[in-house]
Amino acid sequence: MTDSRGWFILALIAATGWLLYLLAPVITPFVLSAGLAFLGDPLVDRLERLKFFKWRCNRTLAVLIVFILISLGLVLVLLILLPMLRDQVERLVEKAPEMFEWLAGTALPWVQSKLGFSSFELDAQSLTAALKSYWKEVSTAVVGVVGTVSRGGQVVVTWLMNLVLVPVVTFYLLRDWDRLVEGVRTLIPRNIEPVASALCRQIDEVLGAFIRGQLMVMFALGLIYSVGLWALGLDLALIIGMGAGLLSIVPYLGTFVGVVAALIAAVFQFQDVLHPVLVLAVFGLGQSLEGMVLTPKLVGDRVGLHPVAVIFAVLAGGQLFGFLGILLALPVASALNVLVAYMHQQYRESSVYLKEPGKPGPP
Repeated sequence: MTDSRGWFILALIAATGWLLYLLAPVITPFVLSAGLAFLGDPLVDRLERLKFFKWRCNRTLAVLIVFILISLGLVLVLLILLPMLRDQVERLVEKAPEMFEWLAGTALPWVQSKLGFSSFELDAQSLTAALKSYWKEVSTAVVGVVGTVSRGGQVVVTWLMNLVLVPVVTFYLLRDWDRLVEGVRTLIPRNIEPVASALCRQIDEVLGAFIRGQLMVMFALGLIYSVGLWALGLDLALIIGMGAGLLSIVPYLGTFVGVVAALIAAVFQFQDVLHPVLVLAVFGLGQSLEGMVLTPKLVGDRVGLHPVAVIFAVLAGGQLFGFLGILLALPVASALNVLVAYMHQQYRESSVYLKEPGKPGPP
């Protein structure tokens, strides 16, 4: 009976994975809505507890307020941030060939001479031609994808459907979130309900610390880097700053990529020593604020995910299920992190671990 149950569970897991793979385009907007509802539920709960004189905000009104705030934030991003990013991407596309020539003809030979690699011959013209050719292929591919999407009627209809579906599903999930969670809790067998509820609370804490807190840290760092680089007069300040902020979901990765990109852009644009030093000062200030203010205030000391686990989860999820896998990667990794920690604790307390050589284990 036990073997049959084990095989049944494995078959159920495999069937669920295959069904997710087949229905990924359909499930994606619902997963995105669930993520937005998860992020907005704490604010809704907080509004429900507020009192305005003798009047208390009900759940529907609290959801409506949070929904309007989320919608206004997305509209502001679409109307303000995206046009600025588009302009900087166009500027990057125009300047990329000239930057390739500078890297191959000036920067790399200078580094070569300083490091003493005189025996290593660098063909600057061939390298420049290869970089330009590669950049042309990438630009052509991007333009082709954009053209295909714009001409594809089915793709446009799908995007429009998701544009309507995601807000509607998010609103209803926010309104009924506590009821859905309680409904799932009542379905758990009573003998394992206390342990399961405790694990779910830990998973919620990890997700809350890592996703809610880390998203705010990423956005704050992106603003700090963008404003700092813009104050220095860097042409690509926004795209480098926001890119570094987004990549900071993995500790130190955003800072490393941002520093390298900003230094190359500063040296190419200004060709002096002062601006690279100021670039380092901007990123140093951002790191100091992250360590002393942003992370302690927004994330706290709750257990998060290891950077290697984050990278592997995102890459594995994207490889298996595409964009749906990327959306599910961090929640699944957070749940596995808590479950592995629980199993490790149970193992450390078990008779298998505590048994000493030559002695019977504890009863």
